[in-house]
Amino acid sequence: MDAIARHCAAAGVRLRVVDHDTKAREQQIDVVHVALEHNPPESHPVDPEHLRRIGAAVEVTSAIPASAEGCEVVIVLGGDGTFLRAAELAYPAQVPVLGINLGRIGFLAEAEANRIDEVMRQLIDRDYRVEPRMTLDVTVIDPARPDHPPVRSWALNEVAILNKTNNGVLELVTEVDGRPVSAFGADGVLVSTPTGSTAYAFSAGGPVMWPDLEAMLVVPSNAHALFARPLVTSPRSRIAVEIDKGGRSAVALCDGRRRIDVPAGARVEVVRSDRSVRWVRIDSDPFTDRLVTKFDLPVTGWRGRQT
Repeated sequence: MDAIARHCAAAGVRLRVVDHDTKAREQQIDVVHVALEHNPPESHPVDPEHLRRIGAAVEVTSAIPASAEGCEVVIVLGGDGTFLRAAELAYPAQVPVLGINLGRIGFLAEAEANRIDEVMRQLIDRDYRVEPRMTLDVTVIDPARPDHPPVRSWALNEVAILNKTNNGVLELVTEVDGRPVSAFGADGVLVSTPTGSTAYAFSAGGPVMWPDLEAMLVVPSNAHALFARPLVTSPRSRIAVEIDKGGRSAVALCDGRRRIDVPAGARVEVVRSDRSVRWVRIDSDPFTDRLVTKFDLPVTGWRGRQT
């Protein structure tokens, strides 16, 4: 963070820090974790006063939907979980997001921490481009409560419709474009974007999709069925998952952060959103190279195209 502050101070660029990432807030959280006898999560707290001593103009804001308004770029220091938390703040204001990986894998990050000086020079010189990343609109409809409006959310990576308890399986029916595809019992089912294909969907057995592909991925999780394979659909498709009204209730988790209860008999509908997450690109390595590096894939023996 010091390197970011120095570059911004030299260029006269103001910094805005979210309060839950500051040292003062971190100390409060540590006290709570000690009281609950939990291990505090790994974090990288920021000290605004220290940054001001470096020369940066720093303001502190709360983590609210309007916190990114007026910013040019949201810079994320951390792993994929931190990136998703920051995207949640940048999305309403449509501010582009740049991830700098301090975590273990960091698939969503554009650069590693050892490139931070180079990255900041490019940002300050506006030597970067912004590309849209597809997101999903998620709607939960409960026919048993027609007087209640549908509950809505969104996802950058995926929405996971999961068994609310650890007992038994979740009985459900998948649907594409208004037509049933398959009914089965499972731990759940995921609907993912190409960006999220390397996250939860990949762990559940789904394919890797290149992030510039426009499609939606449907992946059953531990299904008890003969035909319960991943499906790749059109980005214009409407995916629906119906929960058996005589079975267990479910929960819909959007990016593992935004939770919606899905009672038995309810329906989860997923479509491509009209709004994207704006993604900062600084001409980093191709996705293929990132895939090989992050998963440590064996490529020994490759010679490439011979001239």
